[in-house]
Amino acid sequence: ELTYERLFEAHYIPHKSLHKRSIEDDIRIYRLKIKPTLGHKLLHQINRFEIQALLNSFRDSLKPASCNHILKVIRHSLNLAVEWEFLESNPATKIPLFDEADSKVEHYLNDAELERLLTVLHTDENRTVCQIALFLLSTGCRLNEVLSAQWSDIDLEKKIFLVRASNSKSKRLRPVPLNECAMGVLNQLDTKGKTPLFLNAHTGKPYTTITKVWARLRKQAGLEHLRLHDLRHQYASFLVNSGRTLYEVQQILGHSDSKVTMRYAHLSTKTLQEASN
Repeated sequence: ELTYERLFEAHYIPHKSLHKRSIEDDIRIYRLKIKPTLGHKLLHQINRFEIQALLNSFRDSLKPASCNHILKVIRHSLNLAVEWEFLESNPATKIPLFDEADSKVEHYLNDAELERLLTVLHTDENRTVCQIALFLLSTGCRLNEVLSAQWSDIDLEKKIFLVRASNSKSKRLRPVPLNECAMGVLNQLDTKGKTPLFLNAHTGKPYTTITKVWARLRKQAGLEHLRLHDLRHQYASFLVNSGRTLYEVQQILGHSDSKVTMRYAHLSTKTLQEASN
């Protein structure tokens, strides 16, 4: 009979590597959070109480969403064990997810905050990271979509950025319209003729992360709470507050489910009031 370690490393990882783009996240969660407790156990020895206790042990140190990621990895791996007839039933099936409502905090900038941010992004000496942030703010794209973007993904004539399926969260090709701000960023880049849009000037290689520089930039703007992903939410707020429909927001941001887009519904209150008037 398989141990959980054997199931995950010999079967789950090879299988999921073919189907899941974010398999590295699963592996990291497994090695740091799951393996120390469950790795040595035979599959039939793992019960619901034990899984719940494991999750509860992280409840004070991790956000609900992070705890849920741990549960999802366990659940998916044991589902495959059942499917492959290594296990009769999945003990993680009926364990409820933690409520993530309180952890889904989105920061929106007022006019003064936006002005401070733009001032920093237009003047700071690290031009490439500033251009990346401006491109995020101008397109609503996810960070990995922008860092992996190639010039071959850009149609300057039609003003479209094609996010490849391999880089898209929905795993579908997604066209992103490029407004004048985004086009302005592209026109400032000196990487044309090279493969990626954004190259690290010091290493000559594509960026894998800009977290450290972003921390400095947001502090300089007096916005230490602002995450890179908040730039995507800010772009959505621009769309909604200018009267665009939630359907248009869904299509541009690439949400596969309209329920995800509904988080921006409250932003349209002012627009609805104007329509009512």
